[in-house]
Amino acid sequence: MYFKRLFLLLLLLSNFASAGFFGDDNESKEIELPTHIIHFTGQEVFDESDLLDAVSAEHKSFYQFWKDDTATIKDKLLPTLDETLRQFFDSEGYYDAQFKIKQTKTDVTVEVKENEPVLVNDINISSDYDITELVTFQKGDIFRAKDFIGIKSRIVSEMLKEGYCSYDLNTKAYVDLDKHKVDIKYNLKKGGICTFGNVTVYGNETIDDDIIKSRVRAREGERFNLELVKDTYDALYGLNAFDSVLMNVDRKFYNVVPVDIKVSEMEKPYHFEAGAGYDSYVGARVHGSVTKHNFFGQAQQLKLDLSWSQEEQVAILSFFKPVIWEPYGFYLDLGASGGYSNLGYDGYYEEKAFFRTYLNHVSERLDIKLGMALEAIDITERDDGQPKLPDRAYNLFLLTYPYLDVIYDARDSKLNPKYGYYLRGYGEWGIPTDSETSDYQKYLLEARGIYTVSDLTMAVVGKAGVIEIGEEVNNRGIPESKKFYAGGMYSNRAYGFREIGVITSPTTDLINGAQTWLNLMVEADYPIWGDLYGAVFSDNTMLTMDSMDFNGEIISSAGVGVRYMTPVGPLKLDVGFNVEDPSIYGIQFQIGQSF
Repeated sequence: MYFKRLFLLLLLLSNFASAGFFGDDNESKEIELPTHIIHFTGQEVFDESDLLDAVSAEHKSFYQFWKDDTATIKDKLLPTLDETLRQFFDSEGYYDAQFKIKQTKTDVTVEVKENEPVLVNDINISSDYDITELVTFQKGDIFRAKDFIGIKSRIVSEMLKEGYCSYDLNTKAYVDLDKHKVDIKYNLKKGGICTFGNVTVYGNETIDDDIIKSRVRAREGERFNLELVKDTYDALYGLNAFDSVLMNVDRKFYNVVPVDIKVSEMEKPYHFEAGAGYDSYVGARVHGSVTKHNFFGQAQQLKLDLSWSQEEQVAILSFFKPVIWEPYGFYLDLGASGGYSNLGYDGYYEEKAFFRTYLNHVSERLDIKLGMALEAIDITERDDGQPKLPDRAYNLFLLTYPYLDVIYDARDSKLNPKYGYYLRGYGEWGIPTDSETSDYQKYLLEARGIYTVSDLTMAVVGKAGVIEIGEEVNNRGIPESKKFYAGGMYSNRAYGFREIGVITSPTTDLINGAQTWLNLMVEADYPIWGDLYGAVFSDNTMLTMDSMDFNGEIISSAGVGVRYMTPVGPLKLDVGFNVEDPSIYGIQFQIGQSF
């Protein structure tokens, strides 16, 4: 009996193994479905690659030069091949297209005769709102169903964008297959302008309604606009306190659209992050962070950031509390951070302990931050072969200053803008803390402009900065690290981050920071293939030793780059060269747009 049971057990295990229950050398291999080789012949209007894509055949792309030219189609798609081709040709306006499918044991051949397409004969528009630019059909164009549907979708989007949620749209396409013509009609009544109604919040447990409503951009009385709905989603998720946010704007009462918001608070509020990478300025770097979202409720946040590299060591503890004060409906958030950093510059080290606190107001486009900072900065000499700073620069500086940071962002997208502009003004006012500290004022202005013509996106970014130092006590001034430096993705791409100090010629600079800074970046991006874009750019930088000195030398660079568009913004790789000396160059990598 024992041997019989052992035999049955071994037999059962053998069956399990043959069925794939136990790993072997082939367990990671994908099971391939039977396929046929597929060919298209006779087509004149369409490329064979278009037809292969239409029937979901496997074939090489134009850039995959290393692959075999043979195209294949899975056998499970063969029974519907005739129907798939008919849908494709109809959607492209070739309703009389003919094709013959011949199949052998190994091959499928499709003989194609496209015949005459259906053309647009007449376009009739009856509308009390100008939609002529949205109707892209022209007389004589091939009538494609996808274009017809796309135009209708654009009209609907335009109505909702402009606040007309009660529109009446009727679109018709009268097709005469015998004459191969189609008459198109668009009838639109825009109706009255809609506004957002009362905001109602559901699902919140530890977060007050006022905090949630502070992030609502679709406020009561505002003109209806789906962009405001999207902005509300972004702002609510930006609190990092919810697992889900659902907004309902489907109800309508006499052109008033109530806003219903249902939230689900975060069930796992702790977030841990760790990683390693390489930065062109600080070199190889490891970093980690731990965040407690919804810290003691009310969407508060506590975060610890740590990073280490040979050039920089950082530890920062930060706290955020939304809606600490609401004067006259003007919501103000509270933020605070403190920590330590040690950063290596050319010629010196900056060791800093700091504490900052601020009040912050954020709306659709406006971001205002008013704060106070305390810093203890120790500048020490560095033995790296670079020239030295004056002896008075190597000191411990105690700084106290209020600061104001105002941003007005009118770009159509923060991740990858195509149109719009961006303005920023920053100022800090140093207050003497003892008899050896100098007072100072630091100002920075920035303006960006983006415009797209067809597929060509052009951008310009200008920056201007000035530092004014009061009477220097004991000839000490301010820390060198407080002054302006340039270099990197946001100023001059022929150099690494903060590599450019006071400029002495178009190819040389000092390790000293500047008290006056001008910077101009110009860029043009154009699609090469799919989500891959090419770019050309020019960056120009002036850094002078004295305050309000705008007559200094300029370092100019030019370069090329590539961008790959992703849902979180473009992946950018740029190579910039000094135009006077191409042996001076920089390679920059970035996630996100620099304009």
